[in-house]
Amino acid sequence: MIHVSCDLCGKSMRPGEDHHYVLKVEVFAAHEPPPLTEADLDEDHLEAVSEMLCAMEETGEVEDRPLSQQRRYDLCRDCRERFLRDPLGKDTAQKFDFSEN
Repeated sequence: MIHVSCDLCGKSMRPGEDHHYVLKVEVFAAHEPPPLTEADLDEDHLEAVSEMLCAMEETGEVEDRPLSQQRRYDLCRDCRERFLRDPLGKDTAQKFDFSEN
C-alpha cells in the first residue's frame, strides 16, 4: 500500500479515499540577452567561446549548480487551498509579531 502524507502539515492521506494534490515547482534563471549591435555581428563568436573554454580549463571554474531545479510536493486539500491563496507565503511571514526584548 502506498503511503502519502501532506508535505506541509504532515496529514496522512489514503490513496483513493482522500483528495491529494501534487504541486510541481521549477526555478530557473531568467535571462534577457542585451540587444544585438553591429559590433556583435562583426565579432568572431567561435573565437570568444574557445577563449572562455580555455579559461575555464585553466582555472577549473565550472558551474556545479544546475541552472534549473524542480521540486514535487504532495498537499492535502486544506494546504492546497492555503497555498493557492498565498503561494509565496508573504501573508504568513508578515504575521510574526516579535516582542521588544
